[in-house]
Amino acid sequence: MAGLALALYLTGLALAFGWRSLAQWRATGDTGLRLHAGPPGSLGWWAKLLFIAALLLGAAGPAAGLAGLEPVAVLDRGWLHAAGLVVACAGVAATLAAQLAMGSSWRIGVDQTERTTLVTGGAFALARNPIFTAMVVTSTGLALMVPNLVCLAATLVLVASVQLQVRAIEEPYLIRTHGPTYTRYAARVGRFLPGLGRLAARTGH
Repeated sequence: MAGLALALYLTGLALAFGWRSLAQWRATGDTGLRLHAGPPGSLGWWAKLLFIAALLLGAAGPAAGLAGLEPVAVLDRGWLHAAGLVVACAGVAATLAAQLAMGSSWRIGVDQTERTTLVTGGAFALARNPIFTAMVVTSTGLALMVPNLVCLAATLVLVASVQLQVRAIEEPYLIRTHGPTYTRYAARVGRFLPGLGRLAARTGH
């Protein structure tokens, strides 16, 4: 199962970052990559560092399983491994679907001077950050497939990184850029899950 998890993870990365960036470039002449996260020690820098750590841990977990790292006993069940495979595949598919739904507005990272169209339809009518939600679903599925401490840490670090990125970087940027249009949208649509994490009608959390 560890080998399958690693292959699935690497395939998901290649599709979500490599293929999607290439498709964006072919369609718009822009890869959509906004990798500068601010000076060292800033919130954006920490969010990026945690995200990179989560990506590395995501690969290291299945690799450690292949190398013989023991799973957490309570999670080492065949039916959980099988469920994890289904969850991880669903997460990869949902990530790609949400990325494609953004069209030309898709970005990795934030350029504070840039203005793109605010996408509120499809999956974005259910949650404001469905790509991040789908990525966490994928990571959770992989952790069920290979339930060792590294895979579990990958999911926890990913959750921390997306929470920091969204709350400290992306939401303030979207409020500044789109103003009442975004705050009205955020007041009715949850942050990562339907109904949860909606912003107050003005701009408060």
